[in-house]
Amino acid sequence: MHIAHLRTYVPGDVFVRYLKKLGQDVVFFCGSDTHGTPVTVKAEELGLTPKEVVEKYHEHFKTIFPLLGIEFDNYGSTDNPLNHNRTLEITQRLLDNGYIYHKIISLPFCPNCQRFLPDRYITGTCPHCGTPARGDECDQGCKRYIEPGELLEPRCSICGTPAEMKETKHYFLKLTEFKDYLSEYLDNLDGTDIARNYSRQWLESGLQDWNITRSIDWGIKFPGEEDLVLYVWYDAPIGYISSTEEWAERTGGDWLHYWKGPGKLIHFIGGDIVYHHCLFWPVMLKGSGYSVPDAVVASGMVKVEGHVFSKSRGYVVFVEEDYLAEGLDPEALRYYVVSYTGHTRDLDFNWASYGEKVNKELVGTLGNFLYRSLLFAYRNYKAVPEGEVEEEVRRQVETAIETIRDGLDRYEFKKITDSVLGLSSFGNRYLQAREPWKLDKETPGARSIIHNVLWLSKAIAVLMEPIMPFKAQETYRQLGINKKDLLLDEAISPLNVGLSILKPEPIFSQVAEEKIQALQEAVSNRIAEAEAN
Repeated sequence: MHIAHLRTYVPGDVFVRYLKKLGQDVVFFCGSDTHGTPVTVKAEELGLTPKEVVEKYHEHFKTIFPLLGIEFDNYGSTDNPLNHNRTLEITQRLLDNGYIYHKIISLPFCPNCQRFLPDRYITGTCPHCGTPARGDECDQGCKRYIEPGELLEPRCSICGTPAEMKETKHYFLKLTEFKDYLSEYLDNLDGTDIARNYSRQWLESGLQDWNITRSIDWGIKFPGEEDLVLYVWYDAPIGYISSTEEWAERTGGDWLHYWKGPGKLIHFIGGDIVYHHCLFWPVMLKGSGYSVPDAVVASGMVKVEGHVFSKSRGYVVFVEEDYLAEGLDPEALRYYVVSYTGHTRDLDFNWASYGEKVNKELVGTLGNFLYRSLLFAYRNYKAVPEGEVEEEVRRQVETAIETIRDGLDRYEFKKITDSVLGLSSFGNRYLQAREPWKLDKETPGARSIIHNVLWLSKAIAVLMEPIMPFKAQETYRQLGINKKDLLLDEAISPLNVGLSILKPEPIFSQVAEEKIQALQEAVSNRIAEAEAN
């Protein structure tokens, strides 16, 4: 797992947690994408079978998610028999409905390796922008999907031999038959503009039928064709359905409610896979009788230290070895991902900005307010003193709740995090202006000030829980609140007078400048090593 993965996992988790705080019935699904040439190339590199590779990384992701507070109702695998069965069922429906056909085409073939060169087995030049690209995606240039056979100057990525063109049979999905449907679908699709606009550009530039098979062994076999498997981007999204089925088998839930019923479907995806989710996937669903997504929330791209994210080029930050193993706070990373920039803008991860956000915003503003409020209350009262919540304080929280609701409607998570941080800034200003340390602690005025800052601390904990659930729980504990998963409206509910306060501890820690420099150096070394190879 790397930083680019978190660009969708974390906002998706934050979104789901807020919906639950609003009392909505919501379930959260995802899964490991286990087929296709990325897996077979990795298996050859490691000397393992594809199945061993996918099982290894599937368990890795399942281990890391809880450490980051990411809670799926089900995290499945596209190699699960449920996904094989659902994929074949959908394929057969599309065949029966006349939406899949076959034809003979010429594709790149490596005379040295004696195999066709799909996707990651081939490199060349993007036919759209002229940038060096890999088989099915212009990863460093225009980001467009590249059809098999479109890549210019193709070479085998394994041995470097120039490819030859050779005829073979493949199967295609009739995207062109759905052009009018897709145009209307995009008009009504909720989500982010980046999803609708990129898809419409492709649609208007001339939709072509989609090659949905590949000449490799690893994957779901196309019905009746032993030498062809279904393209990874065909069966991968079907994994959303099979993950829902897996959840239903375990819990007794109704997966059909979401995929053939009134349930609302919202997809959180990266900006580089918009075409698959807004054009290919709706056609697959519509053509086989399933519900289509109501919203596609596509994020901006991810950069590392100012460069386009690329594992092969060293522009990558891995969650386990580069972050968690360094003893860094998992929830500071959650906060950074959703607060650094707007959801549809590019997120440029760099350690200097990370350190600044942690030290100035989490430690200096949010953590500072919570700690000083609780510490003053503990030293002087040991419990919540009597007092009335001031109108100005209540209004600040009510405004923050309105902002959060609006941010959810717009899928704008920076707006949400900024509102929580803004409450903390207000709290710090309130304390400085009231100066309770200059008053006799037994006076009603002093008690009322501390009652207000404790009430505000509770409100902040409620509102920040979807962003930083562990920190919210620790704040509840220090406040003596035993409940968890409080609804959003409970941010403005009364705080019980007399509630015992525990001795507080800071919930955030500074990141030393020396640590930031060491982390930056590690990225630089990785980049240099990649360039040398």
